[in-house]
Amino acid sequence: MAATQAKLSKTAGKPIHCRAAVARKAGEPLVIEEVIVAPPKSCEVRIKIICTSLCHSDVTFWKLKDFPGCFPRILGHEAFGIVESVGENVQDLKEGDSVIPIFLPDCTECIDCTSKKSNNCSKFQFKVSPWMLRDGTSRFTTVDGETLYHCLFVSSFAEYTVVDIANVTKIDSRVPPNRACLFSCGVSTGVGAALRTASVEQGSTVVIFGLGGIGLAVAEGARICGASRIIGVDINTDKFEIGKQFGVTDFVNSNSYEDKPISQVINEMTNGGADYCFECVGMGTLVQEAYACCRKGWGKTIVVGVDKPGAILTFKSFDILHMGKTIMGSLFGGLKPKSDIPLLVKRYLDKELELDKFVTHEVSFQDINKAFDLLVEGKSLRCVIWMDK
Repeated sequence: MAATQAKLSKTAGKPIHCRAAVARKAGEPLVIEEVIVAPPKSCEVRIKIICTSLCHSDVTFWKLKDFPGCFPRILGHEAFGIVESVGENVQDLKEGDSVIPIFLPDCTECIDCTSKKSNNCSKFQFKVSPWMLRDGTSRFTTVDGETLYHCLFVSSFAEYTVVDIANVTKIDSRVPPNRACLFSCGVSTGVGAALRTASVEQGSTVVIFGLGGIGLAVAEGARICGASRIIGVDINTDKFEIGKQFGVTDFVNSNSYEDKPISQVINEMTNGGADYCFECVGMGTLVQEAYACCRKGWGKTIVVGVDKPGAILTFKSFDILHMGKTIMGSLFGGLKPKSDIPLLVKRYLDKELELDKFVTHEVSFQDINKAFDLLVEGKSLRCVIWMDK
């Protein structure tokens, strides 16, 4: 470790030339380019990315032609890396630390960050910004001086990136890099939604709309909580066999029931509705279906999927009052990055949280576009991208 720190410290305070996968136009293949990464400013660290994984949110931003889509941009927000250097006023991180960047800020000081009731920092409220967290500028330029936009305060599709300390969580170095990166977003979001947001109870019935990476992470969390029945809803029948590995006990193909709403199917299967329903696709219509099939009196509907900007949900006032159901959002699974991620890491090290089954593919950095193809075609859950492999 000492030798590694000595090697890293030679670049401290200096711009670094490195490779990055740059998204130049919406939906077009990323371009591997030489970029310049500036030194970290106050309350920032520069991280050497060891590996990164592809989340569906990256695909969403990659396809967006209008804001919050913007180009040229360095995407990526699930990653593991080593702190290369630190800026001024950084106390809790040092060169050589194993870290994961996380899109959700955690200042640890504001009323929300110090409360057990919220993970939505009020000092640095989460927003989809193309800039650094504090000063609204970029740390990336091309060799010709062109400014490159950031993504979700992380931009991990580069060999080096600069991240605010509010978006960095130190992680146990015993976790392999190709597993540690999964804690940055998807797995934590899904598992957290079950453990923290919903507080799924042992013996309960859970319905999950959408068995992508997030939905399967919810299933993993529900399995850990001891749910007795986990019903997966998807249009891809292949997802049922995959879902079994994550604790899914029943599968419903929503395309097979054209004569009645899927909520009616679920209500009939569960004798009146499920205890917990999770919407993991990002469609307002599915949120309403999930709400319609969570049990009256105590059922909870948890919104995990991200719908398009401006999407509106509509519920009848009568149903809200008389049914006694709950609907709630789950940003990053309700987890506080700096305090809750170490707890998930412990579950992994104790072999309670199973991460291996989430990683279906691994590619080298120069093959990053293959990772996009695999995810878009529905062939992968998580594809890990190694910078030097």
